[in-house]
Amino acid sequence: MWQVSPEISEITEITENSQGDGSGKVPPVKPESLPALRGRRLVLALSGGIACYKSAELLRLLVKAGASVQVVMSEAAEHFITAVTMQALSGQPVTTSQWDAREPNNMAHINLTRGADAIVVAPASADCIAALAQGRADDLISLMCLARPWTMAQQPCPLLLAPAMNREMWSHPATRRNVAQVVADGAVLLGPAHGDQACGEIGDGRMLEPEELFDEIVAFFQPKPLRGRRVLITAGPTFEAIDPVRGITNLSSGKMGFALARAAREAGAEVTLVAGPVSQATPRGVRRIDVRSAVQMRDAVLPLAPEHDVFIATAAVADWRPATAAEHKLKKDGSGQCPALSFVENPDILAGVARLPKAPYCVGFAAESEKLAEHARAKRERKGVPLLVANLGPATFGQDDNAVLLVDAAGERPLPEDGRRTDKLSLARLLVHEIANRLDAASA
Repeated sequence: MWQVSPEISEITEITENSQGDGSGKVPPVKPESLPALRGRRLVLALSGGIACYKSAELLRLLVKAGASVQVVMSEAAEHFITAVTMQALSGQPVTTSQWDAREPNNMAHINLTRGADAIVVAPASADCIAALAQGRADDLISLMCLARPWTMAQQPCPLLLAPAMNREMWSHPATRRNVAQVVADGAVLLGPAHGDQACGEIGDGRMLEPEELFDEIVAFFQPKPLRGRRVLITAGPTFEAIDPVRGITNLSSGKMGFALARAAREAGAEVTLVAGPVSQATPRGVRRIDVRSAVQMRDAVLPLAPEHDVFIATAAVADWRPATAAEHKLKKDGSGQCPALSFVENPDILAGVARLPKAPYCVGFAAESEKLAEHARAKRERKGVPLLVANLGPATFGQDDNAVLLVDAAGERPLPEDGRRTDKLSLARLLVHEIANRLDAASA
C-alpha cells in the first residue's frame, strides 16, 4: 500500500551526499534540502466539489516536501478531476472504491490508514462532513475515516478536514452542528476561507488555497512546546519621517520576525505580531498590528506586553528620529547646503518591556556589523533581558537564511550548533524550542 516515490528518494540522496560547490566554503542549508514532511505517510481523500482542482497542487506540495501520499477519491470527486492526474502526481495507484480488489484481503478501508500519520480530506464537502458526524460508512471515505485508528491503545491516525462548499451550505444550522460534532470527535478543521465562490457568490466556505493547506499540515506535525502560551513579537524596520515623503529607516525585511511568528504559532502559541513597514504576508492564525515609527511600535507593544508570556523583539528599531518632521517636502534651493536636521533618541522598547512590573520573558535581537559577541553581551546587560540573539546585520538583512549567536548569563553559543546558515523558518523553529526550554526551566 505504501511506497516512497523514486523522485523523493533521489532528491534526498543527492542532498545528503552534497559536498558543496568546490569553493571550500560550507554551503548554507537551503529550505528545499530539509523536506518538511520527510518520512510522513499521508492519506489525501477527495470528496466531491470544484475545489478538487486545488487538491492536485496540494498533492504536488506534499510530495515535494517528502511525504508519501496515498490518494483516495470518491465517485463524486472523479467528476471534477481524474484519478490519472492524482496518480501521476503521487506516484501511487489511486483508490476509488471500498471494493478495490487489488487489496489481498479486499479491505482497502482498513489497510489505507494502518501506518498512516494522518488523513487529510480536501475538499471535505458538506455531505462528507455530515457522514463523518453521523458515523456513516456508506462510501470509501466515510468508511475509511470510521475505521482509522483513533484510540491511544494504538498509534492514532489524526483526521484533518478542509471544508469546501457554498456559503449558504456552510452557514446552515445542520452543517454547523455537523462541524461541531466532528471537531468534538477529534477532527482538526483547516479553514474554510472567505472569498469568491465558483457559483458566483462571495462568503465563507471556500477551501483554503493549496499553499495555506500545506502550511497548516506542516504546522500540525510540529511539536507544541508553547501550547497555552501567548507570544508577542516585533518585526521589520521602523520609519522615522523627515518630511511627508522622506524618512530614516534600515534594510530589515522582517523575514526573521515573521518566521518566528509562524514558528511560535506552529508550536501552539497564541501569537501577536507588531510589524513595521514591510510587505511580508501574515502567517496564518497570527494577529498582526501594523505600525510605522518607533513611537507607534512602543505604543502598540507596552499595553500588550503584560498579557503575554514571551516578548521577542526582532524589529530593527531606529535609534534616532528627527526632532521634528517638516509639514511639506524639503526642497533643494540651489545653495548646495543641506537642511539642518536635529535628532532625538527613540524609546527603548525592549528595555521598557523588561522593566514592567509584570514583564514577560524577554528575548532581544542585536544586529551588529563587528565584534558580535562583545557588543551582544553589552547590549544584553544594558537591556536587562535573559536572552539576546545576535547576528551580523549586513549579512542577514533581506536574506532567506541566517545563523545567530545566543547570548545569556552563562555565555554564548551558536545556533544552529554547527554554525552553518540555515533558512530562517528552520532557524525560527530552533529558536522557539530554545525559548520554550528556558520557559520550562524558569517555571520548574
